[in-house]
Amino acid sequence: MSEADAVLTDWRERIRAAAACGQRLRLVGGGSKDFLGRPPAGEPLVTRAYAGVTDYAPSELVISARCGTPLAEVEALLAEAGQMLPFEPPHFGPDATLGGAVACGLAGPARPSAGGVRDAVLGVRILDGRAQDLRFGGQVMKNVAGFDVSRLMVGSMGTLALILEVSMKVLPRPECESTLVFELDQDAALARCVELGRKAIPISATAWVPDIAGTAPVGRLYLRLSGRETTVVATARALGGETLAHAAQAGFWQGLREQTLPWFAGDKAGSVSADAQQESALYRILVPAATPVLALPGEVLNEWGGCQRWLRADAPVEEVRQAVRTHRGQVSRFRGGERTAAVFEPLPAPLRALHARLRAVFDPSGVFDAERAGWYR
Repeated sequence: MSEADAVLTDWRERIRAAAACGQRLRLVGGGSKDFLGRPPAGEPLVTRAYAGVTDYAPSELVISARCGTPLAEVEALLAEAGQMLPFEPPHFGPDATLGGAVACGLAGPARPSAGGVRDAVLGVRILDGRAQDLRFGGQVMKNVAGFDVSRLMVGSMGTLALILEVSMKVLPRPECESTLVFELDQDAALARCVELGRKAIPISATAWVPDIAGTAPVGRLYLRLSGRETTVVATARALGGETLAHAAQAGFWQGLREQTLPWFAGDKAGSVSADAQQESALYRILVPAATPVLALPGEVLNEWGGCQRWLRADAPVEEVRQAVRTHRGQVSRFRGGERTAAVFEPLPAPLRALHARLRAVFDPSGVFDAERAGWYR
């Protein structure tokens, strides 16, 4: 028996035993996103032992890897072939795994232009709450008939099944990238993003960051252009603005993706400090692109053309939700603050019922830590 088979055998036995005695298991990859959702509960089942890339065909733009494979290892392998994961997943630590990235479903700055995690997932292999080894999807697009279980696992946070292996679509890295910077207030930055979003120009990411260092009057709008060099250069010339140096450009978008920009710490430290997290909550707000500046206390950072907004504030979550609901948006408490109450946007009754039915199918004995997501209350 191979080492990988031995790991799977052990996991099956643990899941069956947990189902038989009513024990709860919590799935742990690198632990880099343990801050997300409600506090984890249950006996840890660590997935890092089941690692390795099982198939990679650069010419087919597809990679398959086991759940415990370090995310950095996957990205390094793709970079050697001039390719990348299109959704730019945040790591939030050196131990992030591919399975954890899929289970949490978080995407980085390129989400509006390249799609999210669900758009990249082609197939999955899972162990459900009965310890059944199941496969869904495959390694090509348009291979799904019926309910798309592969994409259902994205963002499930380990509440439905243990993701064993994932097949994903990858993309070539852009030939050229350039980041333009404009000094604008938040209103003007949002209007500019809406205006540019209507044009056929190669914008791959946007971010508006309020000034915390006192060197800009109000804030800065960052536009990242990606594509063929001739197109990027011509577009940059037409738009104007300040052009970031190559090293500064890479550092900025990396810092935005990993939330290590000074804004996320509330100071100039350049990292998310534990004290800052305890003092105020970091809310993730999703709204339509044309939504104006929200009347909320605290500091705001915008990305995704204004569709994703980060709010650092001491305000209660219900106060924030009430302001956002008037714009057909959603709110989740991403970091800090009280985590025992509803962290994510509460689901309406029909969707709660659908979630309960899905759980009954995939995990009838309640083996996995469903309360982590907090959708069921």
